[in-house]
Parts: sequence; C-alpha cells; structure tokens
Amino acid sequence: MEIILALAAALLFALGTVLQQKAGLDEPEAAAGSSGGLLLRMARRPVWLIGIAADALGFVAQAIALTIGRLAVVQPLLVFSVVFALPLGAKLTGQRVRRADIAAAVVVTAALAVFLLVADPSGGRDDAPIGEWLIAGAIMGGVSAVLVLVARRLHPAGKAATLGIATGILFGLSAALTKAVGDQFEEGVFTIFTDWHLYALIVVGYASMTLSQLSLQTGVLAPAIATSMAFDPIASVVLGTTLLQESLHTSTLGAIAAVAALLAALGGLAVLARTQEGGAVARPAAGTHVTGAAEAAAPVQPAG
Repeated sequence: MEIILALAAALLFALGTVLQQKAGLDEPEAAAGSSGGLLLRMARRPVWLIGIAADALGFVAQAIALTIGRLAVVQPLLVFSVVFALPLGAKLTGQRVRRADIAAAVVVTAALAVFLLVADPSGGRDDAPIGEWLIAGAIMGGVSAVLVLVARRLHPAGKAATLGIATGILFGLSAALTKAVGDQFEEGVFTIFTDWHLYALIVVGYASMTLSQLSLQTGVLAPAIATSMAFDPIASVVLGTTLLQESLHTSTLGAIAAVAALLAALGGLAVLARTQEGGAVARPAAGTHVTGAAEAAAPVQPAG
C-alpha cells in the first residue's frame, strides 16, 4: 500500500508543478514584479491554485505512505515525479520530450524497480530516542549550514548545485520527521500538538523550503533540481537504515546491488532534470511540499 501511495504522491507532485508552470506560461505578467507579492498574484490564477491543491494532496499521500511504510522505500519512489512530469508537461504546456528523456525515464523506472526488489527493505522502528534525533539533526543541519556558507563564494551553477544538495538533505530529514508525526495519530489527533516532532518538522520544513527557493533563484535551475532530488532519497535511505534501523538487505552483495540500482536511478534523474535547460521539469521530492512560486516565476520554455 505504501508503494501505491508513494507513486500517487509522485504523480500529484508532478501534476502540481506542471500546472503551476502552466500558470506562469499562460499569464507571464503575474510572475513579473517583486517577489514579495508573487504568491498573492499567482493565487489569482485558477490553474495555479489547482496546482497548489495537487501539491497538498500529494503531501497527504506522502505522509500516509511514510506513516504505514518505510522511509527507505517511500522517498526513493517520489523520484517518479520527474518521470510523470514528462507526459504531463508535453500535454499541458507543450514541452517537447526528447528520445534521451524517454531513455532516462526508462532507466529511472527500471532502476527503482530493481532497488525495491533487491533491497527488500524490512524491519525498522517508528521512532528513535530524542538523543539520536538530536545527533542526526545536528549532523544534517551542520552539513547543510556549511554548504550554504560555501555556496556564497561560488558561481551561479555551483551555488545552485550546492544549495540543492543542502535542500535535499533537509528534505530527507523532513520526511523522517513527517513519518514520526504521522505515527502520533495512532495515539490521538491532538497528541501531535503536544509532541516535539511536529514543531521540529515545521522548523526543518521552513528551512528546506527557504534553501529550495534560494537554489532556484540562482537562475541555473537544472543543477538545483537534480541535486535536491538526488540527495533527498540518499538522505532518506541513510536515516532509514541508521536512525530508524530499517534493513535494506542481509547480504553484502545484495546491499551493493541495491546501492548501484539507486545510483543508476539518480543518474537517469540528473538527465531528466536537465530536460528543460534553465527550467524545472519537476519539483524536488520532498518530505515537505515546496510551493511552485519559483517555477512560476521562471516559466519553462519548450526544449529545442
């Protein structure tokens, strides 16, 4: 069931992004002007609002999938959002799909199927002691902070990629916290408001959305999208196998094969992320949904 929900979330995220892009393409004057009022201007566009609604439904499906499933399974499957965005983009915004894009989509699909088959995730726990959470948060937060400082001295492409890595790391942490918050519902709806996981999720989610916005605002969107979507599942698998004690495979050979399959999927993802040079074809797979304001502000042009 978690696989179906994760794929549904990926489809909804892809639909949300394409609709938000369509709103920017159809009404470019709405994206013009200061960034401060961007969301208010775009909110006047019904297509953009439908895209936001699709994003919200995608986040709900993702949260449920994380609650009933394993982090190391759900997050890698959200990479399918970039695959689903290809036909949706071609249909709704007139984007051209190249043969290389189709081949990359096939690689991503096949590699993720192999990953799930070989990895055979099992075991795990719903939560971890707060001390372990603090260690994991400190490590991921510290690495992300260092990347942000490094990004300040880089050229636009390097800055976009570096900020994208930091974004992906925090997306993975957000996904782990989302799973923990979802598990609190079993003890009652109001329980989540008395538990620290929700407030940690809000803080990490806000930070990840801010970094995502900064990476997209560099104007060099391909590396920003590719790195954030790549490091999200990587961070999620690391957290799943360490913090939540999920097991990927009992044999060394099987574990190597699972990692190789995931790397192949991420390689195909990098190709797809560059489908629209200078624009985003899909939103980052995330533990918390990202507003389409950046995509709407920089509409995608059909590939040549």
